Amino acid sequence: MKKTNVLMIVADDLGISDIGCYGGELSTPNLDALGRSGLRFTQHYSAGRCWPSRACLLTGQYYQQVPQHSPEGPLPDWGRTIPHYLKPKGYRCYHTGKWHVNQVPTIIKHGGFDRSYYIRDYDRNFAVRDHQLDDQPLPPADPSSGYYSSTAIAGYGLDFLNEHEKDHADKPFFLYVGFIAPHFPLHAPREDIDFYRGRYDAGWDQLREERLQRLRAEGLVSCELSPRQPKVKPAWNFTPAQLNEQIGPGEASNACAWDELTDEQKRFQAQKMEIHAAMIHRMDREIGRLTDKLKAMGEYDNTVILFVSDNGASAEQIIRGDGHDKSATPGTEESYLCLGPGWSTNCNTPFRYHKSWVHEGGIASPLIVHWPAGIPASGGRRQAPSHFVDLLPTLLDICGADAIPEWRNPNAPPLPGVSLLPVFNEDREIPRDFIFFSHIGHRAIRVGDWKLVALKDGPWELYDLATDRSELHNLADQQPGKVTELEALWETNANLYETQSGEQRK
Repeated sequence: MKKTNVLMIVADDLGISDIGCYGGELSTPNLDALGRSGLRFTQHYSAGRCWPSRACLLTGQYYQQVPQHSPEGPLPDWGRTIPHYLKPKGYRCYHTGKWHVNQVPTIIKHGGFDRSYYIRDYDRNFAVRDHQLDDQPLPPADPSSGYYSSTAIAGYGLDFLNEHEKDHADKPFFLYVGFIAPHFPLHAPREDIDFYRGRYDAGWDQLREERLQRLRAEGLVSCELSPRQPKVKPAWNFTPAQLNEQIGPGEASNACAWDELTDEQKRFQAQKMEIHAAMIHRMDREIGRLTDKLKAMGEYDNTVILFVSDNGASAEQIIRGDGHDKSATPGTEESYLCLGPGWSTNCNTPFRYHKSWVHEGGIASPLIVHWPAGIPASGGRRQAPSHFVDLLPTLLDICGADAIPEWRNPNAPPLPGVSLLPVFNEDREIPRDFIFFSHIGHRAIRVGDWKLVALKDGPWELYDLATDRSELHNLADQQPGKVTELEALWETNANLYETQSGEQRK
């Protein structure tokens, strides 16, 4: 019997409640179909930021074990990417889209993929300049041709599937699709933006309440809605004066109450969320093209499809790439806008904080698993906590691949994740010791329902996530023994991963 195919899809800076089947008001029929007829995990975690999450996903190690000393630097030999595990079992492996892990630009040579379309230039969506096919540079994209990153990423994925169907139909495949959307800058085709015209005029406070009600109705959360955090934003954001000068008076520098905004700010902020929604809308349609192709190939039922986001929505407000033309229509190539903390708070409903933090808003990710041949019951929700490091062990179980292949030094650190395959058939706990988080000084560890978390240079906070997933009721003073216990566990593993990282650099 032919082995199971794998389609792994990663969104970039997508909030936990953005897509329809996770509580969002967006039109995402293709993802909703996968989620409602497959499995939706309710407590899945990323590593909180772009490249750390991708390192966890592709290597199965915590990113602290395989740090990105430089984009061109090699991964440790024991930290190779997924294709190195699957190719010995006969898999053809394809990559399209964002990479953002070590071993650039030799994704094929060192990453183990048979074909690759790679966009390094994720500060643009229409006029991409730095992109490669099979590790060879391509000419800059011509915006007049209709080029848009999400469409191109899916298009190359379709090319690879067509090639596979023609020349390698007897082999299973692994297709890794890394969308740039909805990462800043906010760029989207005009027809997709127009689809959401006026949808966000009511503002983020009302939208958050509506999302919470849908999340509860879907059985995805039972917690309270966290309050807005007007003082929370990345330290590297532009100041209010810089935003006014470079973007204009419609920009808002913090997650204040919607009613505190001026009429001009309300109009401009609503436009930004329309573009964010349009980016996700277009990504969903491109995912639909990929799933339609799987159906046409007769491979839909025998393909496990996984969908995640690399972190929570971003509160960043910066300008890169070609800069920002204040006279340009928002969403066009000449504009460079970021979502900002107000709408990021909405997209991370019901949680606190944003991308790069390790409170729930920064690390909670949707995880959709769809596999008709392997998941007999459909439309289920899975409560077991899970992390990006679990996806490789899960694929090893599904694909019958070895966790310790010949190339992996027997003295290498073991894979820290656990296989999620046991919960595919029933909603139950998965035995595990802990889930570890550490990013730019923010730190956390989860054991069972207990989560110990701290801001950079801040004190430890303790939450019982069984009753307080929004992290609103700090129990650190009431449970000092539990704080001491979990802090020691975090320190032990932080030191262990640092040692492993230091050994690989020698």
